Amino acid sequence: MSRQTDASDHEISAIRKYPLLLHRYVRLLEVSTDLASTLKLETLLQHIVEAAMELTDSEAASLLLYDPQAHQLYFEAATNDLVDQLGRTAVPAEDSIAGWVFTNREPLVVQDALSDSRFFREVDVLTRFSTSSVMGVPLRTKDKTLGVIEAVNKLNGTFDQEDVRLLQALAAQAAVAIENTRLFQQSDLIAEMVHELRTPLSALTAASHLLQRPDLPTDQRDRLSATVQTEVQRLNDMTTDFLELARLESGRIRFVREPVHLGGLVGECLEIVRAQAEADHITIETEIDTSLPPVHGDRNRLKQVVLNLLSNAIKYNRHDGSIAVRLRRDGGEFQLAISDTGPGIPPESLPHLFERFYRVPDQEGHVSGTGLGLAIVKRILESQQGQVIVESEVGKGTTFTVRLPASVIPAMETRPAS
Repeated sequence: MSRQTDASDHEISAIRKYPLLLHRYVRLLEVSTDLASTLKLETLLQHIVEAAMELTDSEAASLLLYDPQAHQLYFEAATNDLVDQLGRTAVPAEDSIAGWVFTNREPLVVQDALSDSRFFREVDVLTRFSTSSVMGVPLRTKDKTLGVIEAVNKLNGTFDQEDVRLLQALAAQAAVAIENTRLFQQSDLIAEMVHELRTPLSALTAASHLLQRPDLPTDQRDRLSATVQTEVQRLNDMTTDFLELARLESGRIRFVREPVHLGGLVGECLEIVRAQAEADHITIETEIDTSLPPVHGDRNRLKQVVLNLLSNAIKYNRHDGSIAVRLRRDGGEFQLAISDTGPGIPPESLPHLFERFYRVPDQEGHVSGTGLGLAIVKRILESQQGQVIVESEVGKGTTFTVRLPASVIPAMETRPAS
């Protein structure tokens, strides 16, 4: 009699849960459609973790992708603003719950994370988040495992097999969407790159053909040799910047999270470009608040940003011009403004400055460049939760302002391996 009663209770419970379960699967179908139409990787990953949190009724969710070169998993997206503290923190493929899921290619539910030896405690230290339960499933395509989705802290009750099935269904759709987005971005960027390569390659083809003529005057031969050298350098710079941007847009660059003193960093960059400025008789004025606390970011990448903007301020300046560099705190953010006295940028060009391969028409031919530098600057700053804005007036000059959040750095901050 008791067995019949238990079976009956189970059936009644299942019937009561059916409307909720149906709603969750309907929501899964809606989410799948959304993922299939999202072609920006960062946006896509954020949509995935938000859907994972909603579908599993969890306090938070995160997504980790595997880097085959570093042999580590990296946090690429998280809900509840946790990614602001995590950045792209490395998680070992061994000795972690996510690592176990990735290695075994199987789902895993851990109801008491703190008592599990695989729990990677550094994440809670960095985020000041309290993890109690974790459910992880692998992100798998037909050919490989891309990473792991984790749902953290079930809000009502405990994670069950229905939660696992829902998260697996989401992961299957997410893995395909991630691969498609990567392929789309790469093909789009490659098509632009091939188009841009045609100009220097055409110049090199013409120059090499003319240089073979025995009757070519010496002065023309010298000019053509200089053209070859210039275009070869342009190709070298373009391919270097192209590979950098491709890695940034694919999410394969790993950013370190460490304290960075912007005052010292800016001073270091100024010393690097000072000789270049002096050669063009360009003066540099500085107003740097050295008392600023450190920001939370990747020092090498932020240095790349500052050097790029300083080099542009020199390159696009007038002879005997000047540059003003100001670093200050404005409320909850740090602002680094770099102003030049160059020709300025036409209003119609300002919205396109950070697009790949874009060059201001009036400056084309006057100064060589790859058209990728500012796109790289923008992408790096976005990864650091920052932004760059530009103001310009034709005939007077241009100001680029970098804004970075003045976040509080946890006392137990570490620099993860990459």
